[in-house]
Amino acid sequence: MITLQTVYILAGLMFCTYAFFNLRDKSNARRYVNALFWGVYGITFLFGGELPHFVTGCMAILLAVIAGIGKLGKGKSDSEQPELVEKREAGAKRFGNKLFVPALLIPIVTLIGTLTLKYTPLVEAKNVTLISLVIGTLVAFIVALVMLRDSPVKAIKAGGQTMDTVGWAAILPQMLAALGALFALAGVGGVVSELVKNIIPLGSPLAIVVAYTFGMALFTMIMGNGFAAFPVMTAGIGLPLIVNQLGGNPAIMGAIGMLSGFCGTLMTPMAANFNIVPAALLELQDKNGVIKVQWKTGVLLLLVNTAFMYLFVFRF
Repeated sequence: MITLQTVYILAGLMFCTYAFFNLRDKSNARRYVNALFWGVYGITFLFGGELPHFVTGCMAILLAVIAGIGKLGKGKSDSEQPELVEKREAGAKRFGNKLFVPALLIPIVTLIGTLTLKYTPLVEAKNVTLISLVIGTLVAFIVALVMLRDSPVKAIKAGGQTMDTVGWAAILPQMLAALGALFALAGVGGVVSELVKNIIPLGSPLAIVVAYTFGMALFTMIMGNGFAAFPVMTAGIGLPLIVNQLGGNPAIMGAIGMLSGFCGTLMTPMAANFNIVPAALLELQDKNGVIKVQWKTGVLLLLVNTAFMYLFVFRF
């Protein structure tokens, strides 16, 4: 059976491979720091379940220290070599829109796996979606290698170079999600619930829904991640008020609630890996340029999600 631990092992091996490639990259003046960063991160995936919590916590602090002092660097990418640039451009012209096939395979395989694999003994049922996503990624990887007739080593090395470009922001979602869980355990959700009860009319389903969806977006803007906001807002408003008090559907509440949080992601510089990193990769003069373009879409989607939540959460 494929379990969540299998996914963690694959992720750990991938990050440790990035560390290995960094060690060998003499064009990167900070290759040892990069190797330490990705190596420690990989070890948390490989052995996090066996290591004492204190040790894992110290490793997380080490990652934060390395990121905080700005010591991560980036070597010379293979794609910067003139002959490889020409080869890449020629390949892009030859394959055209077929280059999107591997990318499209990821959501397609994920959806198929989510709908079918839960009825088989092949995967852990409670994590079928995440496992299907990993399977979809591996399928897309193999298809891309066959289609482009390239080396898996070169592909993984290029992935490591991309991660070096993104840097510490690549692990920010996981760290913020963990922080959200800690906030929930610390009782922040209860504090939010009491504030909401003192401000909004509890007899109004619309007011409660608005408090939840807009609260998800606002807390996501503060935390920089919808996964960090979800446990706090759901423990404070979603479960006690929408589900328990008003009898709302928890599945609909959770799905639309997360979408509402993602609307906040579009509107905050705290979501660095979504908004600040793309601006850096695209070499935009305005580091907030991405946010300025998409915040109106975020507001519109938030209003639509709020309307959907109110229309459907109490009727199904």
